[in-house]
Amino acid sequence: MSVLRQTLQKGLMTDKCLENFKFTPAIFTTGEKGGFMSKRFYAMVLSVLFVMASIGAPLWAQDNASAPAPATTQAAPAVEATPAAPAAPAAVAEAPKAASTDSKLQKAIASAPQGTEKGQIDPAKPVGFLGIPGAPNVSVVIALLWAVWVGWIFSTVGAFGGVMAGVGHMSVFGFGEYAGAFKKTAPDLGKVVTDSIKASNQFLVGTSALISSINYLKMKRLVLPLAISLGLGSLIGAYGAAALSAGKLDFKSYQGYFGIFVLALGAYLIYETSPAGQASKKTAKAAAKAFEDNAKKMRSGEKVDLNAGLKIETFTPFNCAFTFFGVPFKFNPLIPFLGGIVISAIAAFLGVGGGFLLVPFLTSVTQLPMYLAAGTSALAVLISMVTSIITLMTKGTPIDWVFIGTELIGITIGSVIGPRTSQYFSDIMLKRIFIVLALYVGIGYLLAGFFGIKIPGV
Repeated sequence: MSVLRQTLQKGLMTDKCLENFKFTPAIFTTGEKGGFMSKRFYAMVLSVLFVMASIGAPLWAQDNASAPAPATTQAAPAVEATPAAPAAPAAVAEAPKAASTDSKLQKAIASAPQGTEKGQIDPAKPVGFLGIPGAPNVSVVIALLWAVWVGWIFSTVGAFGGVMAGVGHMSVFGFGEYAGAFKKTAPDLGKVVTDSIKASNQFLVGTSALISSINYLKMKRLVLPLAISLGLGSLIGAYGAAALSAGKLDFKSYQGYFGIFVLALGAYLIYETSPAGQASKKTAKAAAKAFEDNAKKMRSGEKVDLNAGLKIETFTPFNCAFTFFGVPFKFNPLIPFLGGIVISAIAAFLGVGGGFLLVPFLTSVTQLPMYLAAGTSALAVLISMVTSIITLMTKGTPIDWVFIGTELIGITIGSVIGPRTSQYFSDIMLKRIFIVLALYVGIGYLLAGFFGIKIPGV
């Protein structure tokens, strides 16, 4: 204990200290063995945060929605002019029960025109997404496999999971086209489904972020002080954007904005991987090379401790310094805090995790190599996702729990695999994979959302 006290008095925090400290609002202090901020405690805190979104939020949303429910049942008989009218109220009444939704969805369904045309609800068809008659029904196998891919890409790159979840929900599963069909006939229903797509994306990314954060923390590839700074900013940005945008955005506009941001990201990463961009990242390149060299030694049979690479030296409100395999890093925690506010606000507006902006931010502003950026962004994304999901659901956004439950199984599988396979890819290769996906998805959604032009796959 005396050695640790002397170390802290000098303003340093060694790797040994990091494993055994307590956090107070002002400083880090050492604790006894198995102290307050042990790895087990990290896992518990992260789990509790996500459980708050998946269990607590729907209960709050249902409480808020219970009062106006009787008004919904009175709106349905308005379509009794056609022979099919007697079946219509039953279909409208049963759909919310099947999906455990709230009055916001009930009202939107009741106000939508009934019929067999596009942009209408056909009560004779089986219920699909959100318990809506005639909505898309997704194969369990396809949903599971896509979720595995989403979990892998997010946990490997530390980003793009929300974008890939969005591609699945909007394009692969057909929820986007379905929501877009109600733009003129039932705009309220289209907006409710769009908000549900956003929340569904975030549930997948939030689960992957939870698993990835725990894995990277164990592997010592998560810069905790940096993640804390980003996370605190994310709380503010995610809440503000989710609260202001809920129920305001039709699907086509959402798709177009989604494409703009993703396309801009791809264009930026093209520069970042160019010779000019690489020349400005000497620190990140040195750290990435050190990690890759040690990984190669391990695969050749040499005994190498890859978990011993990250060492936190100092962490104060205005300064943080650490090393990764001997390469020094230093940053002002206020910068990631402000970055977290802006990035999480954009991510919550788009209904994605924000890793697609956090990773470039970390690799550019703080010079982190991808091996550290992935884990660090995961914890910040988790905090943002919990905040955004709770905010959306308390605003009345419905969730298809059966469908989400299926996807969460796949997300778990992909998220466990990702951190264990990332060491087999070079830093530059991961970014180039990221670029290809970003450009294709960005162009596709920009054209579809604002110009009505579709390209294959999106």
